[in-house]
Amino acid sequence: MRLTVRERKKAAAIVAPRYQKARKKDKGFILDEFTKLTGYDRRYASYVLRTHGKKIRINARTVFVSDVRKRKTRKKERIYDDTVAVALTKVWETMDYICGKRLAPILKELIPRLVRFGEIRLTQGAKDKLMKISPATIDRILASERKRYKIRGRANTKPGTLLKSQIPIRTFSQWDDKRPGFVEIDLVGHDGGDGSGDFIQTLDVTDVATGWTETQAVKNKAQQWVFEAIKDIRDRLPFPLLGIDSDNGGEFINNHLFRYCREEKITFTRTRSYRKNDNCFVEQKNYSVVRRAVGYGRHNTPEEQAILNDLYKELRLFTNFFQPSMKLIKKTREGSKVTKKYDKPMTPYRRMLASKDVSDSDKAKLKTLCRNLNPAALKRKITKHQQRLLRLSAMKQPTRKRSAA
Repeated sequence: MRLTVRERKKAAAIVAPRYQKARKKDKGFILDEFTKLTGYDRRYASYVLRTHGKKIRINARTVFVSDVRKRKTRKKERIYDDTVAVALTKVWETMDYICGKRLAPILKELIPRLVRFGEIRLTQGAKDKLMKISPATIDRILASERKRYKIRGRANTKPGTLLKSQIPIRTFSQWDDKRPGFVEIDLVGHDGGDGSGDFIQTLDVTDVATGWTETQAVKNKAQQWVFEAIKDIRDRLPFPLLGIDSDNGGEFINNHLFRYCREEKITFTRTRSYRKNDNCFVEQKNYSVVRRAVGYGRHNTPEEQAILNDLYKELRLFTNFFQPSMKLIKKTREGSKVTKKYDKPMTPYRRMLASKDVSDSDKAKLKTLCRNLNPAALKRKITKHQQRLLRLSAMKQPTRKRSAA
């Protein structure tokens, strides 16, 4: 078992007096023991033991005594000053508090855009520093501002046995689509921990190749509302819908969707029962997009559904154009150690532009739309809708308490 740095320094302070008083022959044995104990190189170990307690006289009144237990603080000029830290914090808040690995690659595109829209004011020096800042430095500067909340939800999927034999199973390992258009779909329930009665559901549709995500709030899990929402989302997608993969819930495994996919030449597959990882792409977005924006409260009124859909109109632009994500490209296991390798963080918009399967006309439409988007303005609109939703939920609280009593 290796010693910590503090334990090594304590050991050196104890051994040093004995080493300094020992004869030359005995010093070799002491060094052998000390290097085995601390793992130090023999020459460095000799230096540490030799210099500990050494006195250096500066003048008649001043004497320096060397102490291996003391640590000299290295003074280094600060590169990223308060001006950079304040600007970085504002950008980080605008980008919905993402980590440094995701934030750093988009800063070169984001900083000029925010400056152009007058959201931040920077000197040329501060701008240059932000354009080349590393992910580790971002996380270090923002460490005091970062707060994490971990809340677990609950699943509300009820199996739909109808048509299961006619819809093929597709697992996570089989999803290797490089072409945009093959999507995973799922529902996120806004029950607030109370699964009784009807409550609003969010249909989450995520493209496997690019991570492009569309969401829409529906009244409940009825097949009619879910089917209409799927058709609405299909009209908004910036690419042709080629395939749908869902879980085994009855809201998806039904004649309406099965017949529609067959008539429209859309591949329709389903996951294995009780295997959430088969639908991992959309499951991830259930939290990173829906839960982070809406939370875990109970929403069950038409007014709340309207607010949710207003929020999702802004959220789709903010998420798809300005939220980079990393895709797992390789995973290796050596014993108990798992090593994962990810690609470079990119927004779904950038992945769309990089895809050879997206037409030039679709790319031109996306570029035109992106040109006039202000991420800070989108974030303010999203926050406004979130506050409206919270106020409406708070107004329902007294009614629920009286009814419970």
